[in-house]
Amino acid sequence: MKIIIAPDSFKGTASADDAAEAIATGWGSIRPHDHIVLLPMANGGEGTIEAFARAHPVAQQHEIIVEGPNDVQTAARWLKLPDGTAVVEVAATSGITLLDRLRPLTAHTYGLGQAIARALDNGAKRIIVALGGSSSTDGGAGALSALRARFGSASGGELPRGGGALEDLARLDLAGLRHAHFLPRVSSSSPT
Repeated sequence: MKIIIAPDSFKGTASADDAAEAIATGWGSIRPHDHIVLLPMANGGEGTIEAFARAHPVAQQHEIIVEGPNDVQTAARWLKLPDGTAVVEVAATSGITLLDRLRPLTAHTYGLGQAIARALDNGAKRIIVALGGSSSTDGGAGALSALRARFGSASGGELPRGGGALEDLARLDLAGLRHAHFLPRVSSSSPT
């Protein structure tokens, strides 16, 4: 019998790859002669870049350092698909698993914007943003800020990062915003 094992990650405990391996081990211990195929998935959160990479083995992964959701430098990556489209992942740049404690008012998406900027610097014309697993309530303001949007208060100062600061938003300046073609959504199923 052919068995396809296609789990998503178990947030905070096991990656999709680890979950697939564990399930396969358990299945194989009972039915050792079955043909097992592992197809770990992602729903737009952690593991989405890996799922795209499995679907496009010639895609190029780019390692980067970004400012995580708590202002701590964190290692992340983005993926360049064969057609030049870039895939960036909120979970890898601004994700909830990057925090040791929740910061609903101050966590931000600035690192996501940095990843998008690096993809644009590398020639990407289209960007797929995988939105699952975010730690932030800033609605993408941090990402736009990294792409040169300016968020100001009534007093004329720039707003600090994080969703809590948005209650003081009085002006938005998009004049310097870097442009790219963003694909409107990421499917909730694996790209494989």
